[in-house]
Amino acid sequence: MTVIRTATAGLAVLLAAACTAPTPPRSQASTAASTVCSQPKGRPGAETPTTIDVIEQAYFCILGNYYSGATLDARSLLIAGFVALTQELNRNGRDVPEATMPALTGERKADWTAFETVYRKTTDQVPDLRDKLAVVTLEAIVAGLGDNHARWTHDVKQHPDHYDGDGYSLGLQANVNGPQVDGNPGVALPPLFVTTVQGGAAQAAGLRPGDIIESINGSAPFIDGKATPAIAALYPRYPEARPVRLRLLRQSTGRRWSVTLKPGLYQRDLAALQVVQSKLLDDSIAYVRMRGFASDSADRVFKAISRLRTGRTLTGVVLDLRGNGGGSPLEATRLVSAFAHGKVTAYQCTVDGKCETSRTDDTVELIDLPLVVLTDRSCASACEHVSSAVKDLRIGRLVGTRTAGVISGPAQPYLLSNNTMLGFPTRHHLGPNREVIDRIGVPPDHHVPLTPQDAAAGRDPALAKALTLLHK
Repeated sequence: MTVIRTATAGLAVLLAAACTAPTPPRSQASTAASTVCSQPKGRPGAETPTTIDVIEQAYFCILGNYYSGATLDARSLLIAGFVALTQELNRNGRDVPEATMPALTGERKADWTAFETVYRKTTDQVPDLRDKLAVVTLEAIVAGLGDNHARWTHDVKQHPDHYDGDGYSLGLQANVNGPQVDGNPGVALPPLFVTTVQGGAAQAAGLRPGDIIESINGSAPFIDGKATPAIAALYPRYPEARPVRLRLLRQSTGRRWSVTLKPGLYQRDLAALQVVQSKLLDDSIAYVRMRGFASDSADRVFKAISRLRTGRTLTGVVLDLRGNGGGSPLEATRLVSAFAHGKVTAYQCTVDGKCETSRTDDTVELIDLPLVVLTDRSCASACEHVSSAVKDLRIGRLVGTRTAGVISGPAQPYLLSNNTMLGFPTRHHLGPNREVIDRIGVPPDHHVPLTPQDAAAGRDPALAKALTLLHK
C-alpha cells in the first residue's frame, strides 16, 4: 500500500534534511517503551511514519499475543521481512552491500538485535526509500504468519466505500470473490466469470452476468487450474487502484472483446446497501439474504422472518449467506440460537489446546421452522461459524458450494505507536465437532455450483434446490 503524506514546503525541506542523516541509536528506555502494544481505547490519532521502532513493536506484540506466539519460530517472520526489504530495493533499482541477512540463532531478542542492526545500516544508505522499506518490511512480517485474520491496517483514509450510497470498485462481482482472493485463493475453480454487475465502469462497458473473464491485465486468471494473483485486480483497494484491462468471452454469442475498466465511485443500488433483505417465496417460504454480520444483523433477520410470518403460515426458511464475508462472532452465535438451544456453536482454542466454548444464547426465541442455508466460496469467517453449526448440530441443510475456509479465529486489535492497527487472533476457531474449518471450509449437504450459463440466464440452481427440499 502506498503511503501518502502532505507537508508544507518548509516542513518538507526539514524532513528531507533529517532523512539524509543516519538514524541515531535509541536509549534503553525508548526501546522498552516501543515494544509495548495494547488494545485501542477510542479512535487513534493521525498516522505517523512507520519506522524500525514500530516494526520492533509489532514483532514483539505478535510474539507476546498471537495465537501461537509462544511456540512460533520468530526467525520465519524476520526472514519474511528481510526478503521484502531486499525485493523493494531491487524494484527501485537500488542495492546496498550491507543488505545481507544476519545469522539467526532462534533467541528472539538477540535475533531482533541482529536484524535491526543490518536494517538500520541498509536504510541509512537509501534515506529516500526509508518509509517505503519500513512499510513493506512490516507488511511482510505480518503476512509471514500465514493467517487469514492477521492484518496490519495503515494509511487509513476515508475510503469511498464509507460514502452513503456510493461504492468504489470496477462495478462487478465474480464467482471468485474478495474473501477468497484475500484468504484462500487456492480453492478457486475456473472459469472466472461475472456473477453480478453492480454499476459503475462494468455497467457502462456493457458487461453482463455470465461473461467469462479470460485475462486480466494480460494475465490468465487460472494456470493449470490454479488461481493466479491476477484475480486480485478485480477488487481494487483505494487509493492506489489503476485501470484494469479485461479480455472477455460471451458464450451465448461467441463474442470476444477487451475493455478497460477504471475503478471509481458509483451509485449503488439501494438493495445492495442493505445488510439483510427478505421476501416471500412460493407463498410459504421466508427467503432472507444476509450480506454481513453487523452489530444488529441477527435481529434484522429475526424481524424479517416475523414480518413474513404475519398473517400466514410459513413452512420453511431459506437463509442466503452467499457472498457473506463475516463480521461479529456474537451475531453468528445469536443467529444460530434462533434455530437451536443448549448447544455449543464453536470452540476458540489456544495453541496448547485450551478451549473456550461459544454457546447458544437461549434467550433468543426459537423460530421453529425447517432451515436451508445457501453457501458459496465467498462465505467466510462468521459466515462459516454459522454454516458449520448448522451442519454439525443438524439444524438445517447446506446447499451450494463449500465455504471459503477463511476462519482462523476472531482478530483482536492492537494499537502501534504510529497510530496504525495490528490485528490477529489470540485463539483459533474450531467447529462444534472440534473440527478445523480454516483453509478447508464447510462442505454443503447438496453441491449445487453456479455456472456461467446459469448466471447469463438469471438462473439460481441453489435456490431452486433449497425450495425443492423445503417442499418435501
